[in-house]
Amino acid sequence: MFSLYMQYPQWLSPVIIPGLPLRWYGLMYLAAFGLTYILFMYQVRQRKLDVNQDHVINMFFWAIIGLLIGARIFATTIYEPSGSYLRRPWLIFWPFDENMNFTGLQGMSYHGGLVGAVVGVVAYLRSRKIDILDWGDMLVTAIPLGYTFGRLGNFINGELYGRVTAGPWGMLFPHARRIPASEPWAVEIAEKVGIPVTSPDQLLNLPRHPSQLYEAFLEGILLWAVLWFVFRTRKPFRGFMIGAYMIGYGFVRFVAEYTRQPDAELAFPIQLSAQPNPPELFVSLLNFTTGQILSFLMVVAGVICLLVFRRMKQAEPKVATMQRVLPPSARGKKRRRKKR
Repeated sequence: MFSLYMQYPQWLSPVIIPGLPLRWYGLMYLAAFGLTYILFMYQVRQRKLDVNQDHVINMFFWAIIGLLIGARIFATTIYEPSGSYLRRPWLIFWPFDENMNFTGLQGMSYHGGLVGAVVGVVAYLRSRKIDILDWGDMLVTAIPLGYTFGRLGNFINGELYGRVTAGPWGMLFPHARRIPASEPWAVEIAEKVGIPVTSPDQLLNLPRHPSQLYEAFLEGILLWAVLWFVFRTRKPFRGFMIGAYMIGYGFVRFVAEYTRQPDAELAFPIQLSAQPNPPELFVSLLNFTTGQILSFLMVVAGVICLLVFRRMKQAEPKVATMQRVLPPSARGKKRRRKKR
């Protein structure tokens, strides 16, 4: 029987060197942080800015700390409705399993990481009286390309796979949830792609969208290319890149979520259309996942940022004009009043 699907590469393993606690996922995170730093410093040198490199390193340090904290808190609260981590909060940052085997921090939420990173960056830049909008523009322009590595790490782990598909681009992931052959829709898809069904008690591993690769392209390569080559040298005001990044990421993530497997416990928090089949199967554009809800809020926040930062830009010339029309004596009096 001819098979209309792809096999997950059997040679891929989450562990870099067997027996050592070195995983590709962690290495991908390091690569993402390193690439973001390189692209940030490239912009600094290109613009010939007088920047203290220690401030850049410290900003990245607090961004990473905030990212890890926020990503874990969101992943273990919003995406874990069972409340197990709330009952045992020390496990949120515990990198070992029940047998004390090192596993790292498994389960990270992008949206939580974003919130945590923003808090860390803003707090540090404010403490050093550094222009938040200017540095923020350079940072968000550099960030997306790093997502490519993060999503490749998800793919190597065989996690965050997509929904079931009968398309020839579907892939069999070794750890995907099996579907009982008693489900008529599952048997129909199995027959379409050439998977033999021998018993109604059989558990079927059906092809799924390699959504990690979709997101690696959309959230990583495509978003970075648009920000870097289209908007970076044409931004109309300070803070524009921040808003554009939030809108761009929120939009592409919202679209990609239609192919991504929803969390079984959460499925569709907003369901405006009948969903007779399990969340493994795409049914309607009107059923929204938790990731889509957070991505929509991210787009809204991006629009608000653009409006606020644009208004700040419009207010700047008025201040400059008022200072120019004041006579020198009035300016001096104004400065003296400020000193009191």
